[in-house]
Amino acid sequence: MRTFIVILSCLISFTITAQNKYSTTNKKAIKFYEDALMALNQYDFPKGTELLQKAIKSDESFIEPYIVLAEVNADNSKFDDAINYYKKAIEIDPEFFPGVYLSLAKLEMKQSEFEPAKDHIEKFLLSKNIRVEKQSEARKLIESCDFAINAMENPVPFNPVNLGDSINSKYSEYWPSVTADGSTLVITRMLPVKDENNKFITEANTPEELFISNPMAANKVFEMFQEDFYVSYKENNHWKYALNIGKPINTNQSEGAQSLTSDGFVMYFTACNRPNGKGRCDIYKSVQVGGYWDEPLNIGSPVNTSSWESQPSVSPDGKTLYFISDRASGYGGKDIWMSNLLPNGTWSIPQNLGEKINTPGDEQSPFIHADNQTLYFSSNGKAGMGGSDLYKTSRNTDGSWSEPMNIGYPINTTYDEIGLIVSAKGDKAYFSSDRFANHGRDIFEFDLYQEARPIPVSYLKGIVYDSETKNKLAAHIELINLETKEVIMQAESDKISGKFLICIPANNDYALNVSKENYLFYSDNFSLKGIFEYSNPFLKDVELNPIKPGQKIILRNIFYAKDSYELEDKSITELTKLLDFLNNNPALNIEISGHTDNSGSNEYNVTLSEKRALSVVNYLIKNNISKTRLSYKGYGESQPVGSNDTENGRANNRRTEIMILN
Repeated sequence: MRTFIVILSCLISFTITAQNKYSTTNKKAIKFYEDALMALNQYDFPKGTELLQKAIKSDESFIEPYIVLAEVNADNSKFDDAINYYKKAIEIDPEFFPGVYLSLAKLEMKQSEFEPAKDHIEKFLLSKNIRVEKQSEARKLIESCDFAINAMENPVPFNPVNLGDSINSKYSEYWPSVTADGSTLVITRMLPVKDENNKFITEANTPEELFISNPMAANKVFEMFQEDFYVSYKENNHWKYALNIGKPINTNQSEGAQSLTSDGFVMYFTACNRPNGKGRCDIYKSVQVGGYWDEPLNIGSPVNTSSWESQPSVSPDGKTLYFISDRASGYGGKDIWMSNLLPNGTWSIPQNLGEKINTPGDEQSPFIHADNQTLYFSSNGKAGMGGSDLYKTSRNTDGSWSEPMNIGYPINTTYDEIGLIVSAKGDKAYFSSDRFANHGRDIFEFDLYQEARPIPVSYLKGIVYDSETKNKLAAHIELINLETKEVIMQAESDKISGKFLICIPANNDYALNVSKENYLFYSDNFSLKGIFEYSNPFLKDVELNPIKPGQKIILRNIFYAKDSYELEDKSITELTKLLDFLNNNPALNIEISGHTDNSGSNEYNVTLSEKRALSVVNYLIKNNISKTRLSYKGYGESQPVGSNDTENGRANNRRTEIMILN
């Protein structure tokens, strides 16, 4: 409806300032027309429509009523009628209001009539005194027509499946968020507002339904509905009935456009017009502890400003936030920005993603995939099917973004596509649409075709607990690329349940480190090298040993070449962790021990294992750890932790350990 009011205002302005007169001198027709505009401005559409028809009946060559009737019908999705009214206006006088050509072309594009649309846009461009920005818009529409014609001739696979009655209802559901393990789904649902007696104030199920039944309520329609979060859990491969997520997140106001961290323990969302808000809409954060959400907090400046901030998407490790803002320093209307979480818990000054992503139009619904490299978003500022299309871009090694790829027809259509998310595995996508439903928007799932997929991501899931008391622990978890030494994922285990989940992208070797104050750290490694498809998840419970004499840990990310005692470069990750541990516990003395399998003679294995342990000691001394705190010993094959009859057992026996001495 806002679209109609904007266009109507432009038309009124044109007829008053540019023409200074109407296209008719029939006073009766003019009276009907002006009364119609008054009725329409008061949202009395039946009366306004009736008066416009009377104006035409009084003078069938009166152009303005045809144009306004076209806008009214277009706004009510009666596109065929709207197109006919536009064509009638052009037929009477092709030069009266050139903007009609552009409005007609946009409707023809919605009807997938791209060749006629191009013809009408070109006629618009032949008109005189067209503003530069309108010329630019028209040329972009021609590009979109050419793109759409080609896209419809080369459709991509698309098989949307409704998630069913457990998720979707007679109301509108949209903006799905799914945890990396696919077990939890959070959605936004729009419901009628309730009165003081806890009853809905309207029987309409959606704003659109209310408008159709009561056009006079158009200016108040969104005051009569509000958004809440609902959550569903997957059981036996089926989604359970979605339940209201409840307080303190849901309130009597609207909450929407949420984003979950991969483990589902942290939610960022949008809330508007709150007492503690910085602007019209702000981004808030809530943390789930022991299954309960805490009081949401406004994340504050510099992310939230006096402008409009919305639609957050948090990276899988929770360290980067992508969001939409219309702040003045962008490229157009709404842009995608990003901010990094600083060590002190505040957010960095947001950075615009740049002109490769953002346009003079509107970019919306950013979604950063669990691979932390692939970004999906919508834009109406690029050549596409018309309206807002969905795009995919990937982060390059230098931090820049690749040229966005339109993900194609019929995923994208001539309508607005907004709010796509993709599973961690990369094969499934979720989105919301009213294309296939007769009761508002529903959430759908479909198989994402190969070229539009991100890097497939597996995950590690488990519980951290004290090895002696078995009490659950809140610990810090890091996943490190062994080749680049980069910490690519971080997480915190829940302090009540000890649960954690961390994503593992394909085709790399990784070190896992789990640490907590007053405990020995835990290390492990995972190899997805050469695996470009989805890998089955890793399930691992982590025991942390309290720091006390006699406690040992295996340094699983210390590596040597075969029959060598020289440390491989990828050992630096573990050695750095060991350095940090010793620096944080300056009173500790440790023994570093080397161990082998039973290949070779006992004498050879003892010598090799001792030299390997000494290599670690020398590294620590070189990095300012006092040698008085360090001892070392080679045990050879004498202390196996696995069978030497299997390759896996022998690999486990080849290890470096540390033991607390005091």
